[in-house]
Amino acid sequence: MRDSIIAAVPEFNLITDEKLRNDTIDIWVEALETGGFDVEEMKKIPFTLLADNVNITFLEHVRTVCQMCEAMADVLIKAYSDRVKINKDHLIAGALLADIGKMIEFEKKPDGSLVKGHLGDMLRHPFTGVGMCFKRDIPYEVMHVIAVHSKEGDHVKRSPEAIIFHHADFTDFDLVR
Repeated sequence: MRDSIIAAVPEFNLITDEKLRNDTIDIWVEALETGGFDVEEMKKIPFTLLADNVNITFLEHVRTVCQMCEAMADVLIKAYSDRVKINKDHLIAGALLADIGKMIEFEKKPDGSLVKGHLGDMLRHPFTGVGMCFKRDIPYEVMHVIAVHSKEGDHVKRSPEAIIFHHADFTDFDLVR
């Protein structure tokens, strides 16, 4: 499964820290196996269950938001140089992991439809995503991006990486809602 994940999400290669890149991929493998999904299904399932008739897939959303994050970081770094501190490895890993908890939040019904499962009722994907990261000793800065990317972070001071991801994520979400 690892090879098919890397092939489907070349953005993993943007993470220069080899350990962080491998740990990020390992979390994807674990999430897909735990949720009973495969890469082909990620190419088909909607990225959210919060809107009707979503025609953007989970994989499209994750990759697009990650690419937007990289582009935003590059513009900010070019414009402000060392006056803005952005750790691109933390940003990219956070972007790739922010929604991975959905793979265990979503539940497949026998007819192939998706619903929010019991786990999703109890814990939203920012929580489950962070929980998965603790097992792999992911840096707290990456977990912060995951934890505060959605409404859960509205009353928290976000890091530069979390700010970039939050806005990229909601740009994509608001366009399809």
